[in-house]
Amino acid sequence: MRMELISEPGDAARPNEDFAALALPASGQGGALVVLDGVTPPEGDDGCLHSVPWFCARLGGALTELSVSRRDLTLSEILTKALRRTTDAHAFTCDLSHPRTPQATVVLGRWSGATVEYLVLADSVLLAEAPDGTVSALVDDRLDRLPRASLASDAIADATVRNKEGGFFTAAADPAVADRAVTGELPRSAVRTLVALTDGATRWTEKFRQGDWTDLFGLVRTEGAAALVTRVRALEDADRAQRAYLGRGKTHDDATVVVVQP
Repeated sequence: MRMELISEPGDAARPNEDFAALALPASGQGGALVVLDGVTPPEGDDGCLHSVPWFCARLGGALTELSVSRRDLTLSEILTKALRRTTDAHAFTCDLSHPRTPQATVVLGRWSGATVEYLVLADSVLLAEAPDGTVSALVDDRLDRLPRASLASDAIADATVRNKEGGFFTAAADPAVADRAVTGELPRSAVRTLVALTDGATRWTEKFRQGDWTDLFGLVRTEGAAALVTRVRALEDADRAQRAYLGRGKTHDDATVVVVQP
């Protein structure tokens, strides 16, 4: 089994708000990956005493443990339980009804000898490569389908589309959001490699249009996960200098890439 993981903060002066973990059961059969992208809140009160990294560490730790210890549960059920556990840890000290309570995107992958299960919530991405080299993007594209006007400002997004029917969903305080995730199952024989990415890494494809998902996968396969992040950083630096591209709130974003060949 081959595994590779890189997670690089967008700003060395700020904590990395991504979370990534790989786990193998003691039996040596199967395994799981967890990738979270913490949502950076705007300046001001978010109703919570805790940071986004705190939230991601709590939620990510619960997801990792449950993914390998509770094979009887679906990934949606695991996300429900992990969110409930995390919510209970600060429900009595924080206003979890605030639209910017700590939250994150989620990618889960779990494999056995027979199947590969996946769950994707919000704009992180899971790529699955078949034995013939075909690359499929397993995505939650609700955010991409929203009118740009609904995302014109944090206030508008919070009031109209964030964790709302007809909008998009993230893992925050409500365990019921697990039912909104994109989930599925593939035959184990149909998956040769999995690559999970936060949107700080998917910028290579989604923002800078350097290639499609198959091209991105090929870059990771031939040059490694770190090379993808290096390429993204160079594009971001050029973007800042030339103002050639639009639509990014940050010059640099936390970037995480996880590669697994089960």
